[in-house]
Amino acid sequence: MYQRTTSPTEPVPTDGRRRFTRKALLAASTLGVVTALLAPVRAGAAPAPAAATPLAANGQLSVCGRQLCNASGHAVALNGMSTHGTQWYAQCVTDGSLNALATDWRADVLRVSTYVQEGGYETDPAGFTARAQKFIDAAHARGMYAVIDWHMLTPGDPNANLARAKTFFTAMAKKYKDHPGVLYEIANEPSGVSWSAIKSYSEQIIPVIRAQDPDAVVLVGTRAWSSFGVSEGSNESEVVNNPVRASNIMYTFHFYAASHREAYLSALDRASDKLPVFVTEFGTQNYAGEGANDFAMSQRYLDLMKRKKISWTNWNYSDDHRSGAVFKTGTCNGSNWTGTGVLKEAGVWIRERIRQ
Repeated sequence: MYQRTTSPTEPVPTDGRRRFTRKALLAASTLGVVTALLAPVRAGAAPAPAAATPLAANGQLSVCGRQLCNASGHAVALNGMSTHGTQWYAQCVTDGSLNALATDWRADVLRVSTYVQEGGYETDPAGFTARAQKFIDAAHARGMYAVIDWHMLTPGDPNANLARAKTFFTAMAKKYKDHPGVLYEIANEPSGVSWSAIKSYSEQIIPVIRAQDPDAVVLVGTRAWSSFGVSEGSNESEVVNNPVRASNIMYTFHFYAASHREAYLSALDRASDKLPVFVTEFGTQNYAGEGANDFAMSQRYLDLMKRKKISWTNWNYSDDHRSGAVFKTGTCNGSNWTGTGVLKEAGVWIRERIRQ
């Protein structure tokens, strides 16, 4: 999130080739029955035929041209939610909440956000790696994709955590090298650093992932809190003119609709005409995920993303006190996750958009 207060109390060019590996076979053979297992059955009614989960239906994803494509080469757009920092809100990622996300919300994807600093990964690398894997596995068990988010925020230069990132992504890629359900987001929101420095970082981390997992899509953060440089007076041309030297990648864009207006919407429109883009984080509030919701501006972004088949995940699937957390405060201490009664205004709005 842009300039987010992190205390919980305050609070490219691609080769275009499709790969048909055992990852796709794994998805189709093991996950097609998940929806049937999780969906409720009316008393006395015959069970409905199992509907394919997003993962079973689409299999191994790849980048073809400027689009995210499924194993059959058809353009797809994933819609879903991002966790909050798992050092603070792990209690919001449970069997019950993920059942709700997969079946009540009908989400395609869960972004699992592992903060590097702010009391996160650097304090317990093994523990936070295991926690992320637990949540990723739970998403997969429900037929959803998972974005593995290396949530570097402060410091804004991803190179400051280069060694940690190599360790983390080596572990992740080793575990998920044979699974079709992961995308690797290698730098959440670079800030105060040049595009050339972000590009250098990316060209060191992507080979680490590819050494273990040659097929998965990698998501590359852009300058100025993943705004294609707009928040620091630049634009997407720096990426267009100097893309990361790797295939099967997408570039990330983040926005908060109450703060990020026409210039940001126009940048997303222009960039997605020339580059593969994945909106891995957005909110309907201001850049801190706080304040009033601007649903009208948010809908303009969603309309653009729908028209151009741009995937997105919303911030955030927790009960943080801020307006950007979808659940009412205290929900994560209970057991009821479904319907709209447990949701804040933003949660009701985004749930309906995902269900559509």
